[in-house]
Amino acid sequence: MRLLLDSGALIAYERSDRKVEALIERANRDDVLVRTTSGVVAQVWREGPRQARTARLLHGVDEVPLTPERSRRVGILLGLAESSDVVDASLVEVAREGDEILTSDPTDLVRLAEASRRSLVITPV
Repeated sequence: MRLLLDSGALIAYERSDRKVEALIERANRDDVLVRTTSGVVAQVWREGPRQARTARLLHGVDEVPLTPERSRRVGILLGLAESSDVVDASLVEVAREGDEILTSDPTDLVRLAEASRRSLVITPV
């Protein structure tokens, strides 16, 4: 299992949300890989050096790029889910069976997870 962070989770972490901090701390303690995508980072990165907490967190997070091959898989997933959120779809596309996604938008992530036919744990934050 891996822990994936959407933009809402990163924003919550930046704001010192205790639930998100605890979930990330648990993942680190249990040697669970924490991931996000470059699209998620782009969605939240607004203040550069002023986002010190997020910057520190990202040093220990596996940031997955949107490659040409992944872009096409994300597009197919969006078509299947009848959705248009490329960033959320990119997160589901990198998820594996049983992974947990921390999200502020559980409705969209559940729809994308169902379309991907992966059993993912969608945790609202």
